[in-house]
Amino acid sequence: MGPVDGTHIRIAAGNRRIRQGDVVRFSAEVRDSSGAAVQGAQVTWRTTPPDAGLFDADGRFVAYAPGNITVAAHTQVNVNGTIRPDSATTPVTVQARGLSQALRLVGKGAVDDRYTSDLWVHGDHAYTGTWGMRAEHPGNLLYAWTLDAAGMPALSDSLVVSARTVNDVKIRADGRLGVLTHEGDPEGLNGVTFFDLSDPAHPQIISRFTEGLATGVHNAWLEGNYAYLALDPYNSGLRILDISDPASPRLAASFYGGSSLLHDVYVRDGLAFLSHWDAGLVILDVGNGMAGGSPTNPVEVSRLQDLGGQTHNVWYWPEAGYAFVGEEQFGYSTSPSGIMHVVDLADITRPREVASYEVQGATSHNYWMDEDTATLYLAWYERGMRILDVSGELMGQLELQGREAGFIDYGNETNYCFLGSEDTCTWAPQLHDNGKLYAADMNHGLVVLEPVP
Repeated sequence: MGPVDGTHIRIAAGNRRIRQGDVVRFSAEVRDSSGAAVQGAQVTWRTTPPDAGLFDADGRFVAYAPGNITVAAHTQVNVNGTIRPDSATTPVTVQARGLSQALRLVGKGAVDDRYTSDLWVHGDHAYTGTWGMRAEHPGNLLYAWTLDAAGMPALSDSLVVSARTVNDVKIRADGRLGVLTHEGDPEGLNGVTFFDLSDPAHPQIISRFTEGLATGVHNAWLEGNYAYLALDPYNSGLRILDISDPASPRLAASFYGGSSLLHDVYVRDGLAFLSHWDAGLVILDVGNGMAGGSPTNPVEVSRLQDLGGQTHNVWYWPEAGYAFVGEEQFGYSTSPSGIMHVVDLADITRPREVASYEVQGATSHNYWMDEDTATLYLAWYERGMRILDVSGELMGQLELQGREAGFIDYGNETNYCFLGSEDTCTWAPQLHDNGKLYAADMNHGLVVLEPVP
């Protein structure tokens, strides 16, 4: 069926059958009373029912629910000196996105005496940190795990450090060097510890660096001969260490984005993506070259502050030009759930939010992406692990678009991940080449999941 024309407006043919969650473009032709085309005519778009999807000002549309809908184009035209409204409509069928995927719990590296913080998996080994106090046990350990042929973890060793929280652990891409972060050190020194992985099952401490880091380091990133550190608390920001000799690290540069604390740092393609809490997403050139920056001279490329506050983490996908930015928002009775913001970085000097994803009643933590399949894995505390299809152009509220392919909640089903319980409390994921998805869970330890159709 073709469009139903108004007297002066006609919806262009096409887009009669679309898929839920896909962004399509509608266009309309407007003519005046003489039949001449009106250049630059203002057209607004609506749907029936009104919540069937989202239009932007340029006629891009994303459908939220499958079914039959009506798309209407509205304009105003000058007819013999009188401004009159006119409209046209066309029927559209929205097909369900039809995704279905599951995560199956296949194993655990159980940690019962301490809360588990972050993880990193490299080759046949995994490493997990510890957090806070569980009974009388502080978060002063780094656990090393060896993965068997089936990908199941067995505890191979641990490192004891002076901390109450080993919040983060990262392994350099070559697998030879690791770093862990200290918070709550009883001696007030904190900082970071670098460890050697010549024998990856048995990490050995190389050095501890505390100078200027006494307030604590929350998160870290290793890139080549540099360590990027998110320093506690407010008014501190980023520290970059030269670790060309990891036995003798030295300060290479600092950066503070203003307004708040720096929570996390992620480095890719010579760009550092700072999750700068209330200052939002801040992007630095640390060797990319676009702004003349380097690890010893970080230069701000851009920032996006209007992300709801509490900017927590980021995954940058350069091929698609998107960044997936987490907002950690607690206090569910008085404030909205933390959400994932999709930021368009096609022009990285002008970031803009284009989409979001929300799970009601809980907040997100960390993400991992399988870029080959455009699948995003999101750790969502008591709401477990979520699987999100982020293929194609992204726009609007992704949770309404049939893009959530599946999820798993592998513990007790509660409204909060009560620490010390058997509740699900998913902290961080990492997908391995062996097909397993490893997750750090504060209550359970190292959880092994397997994506299945």
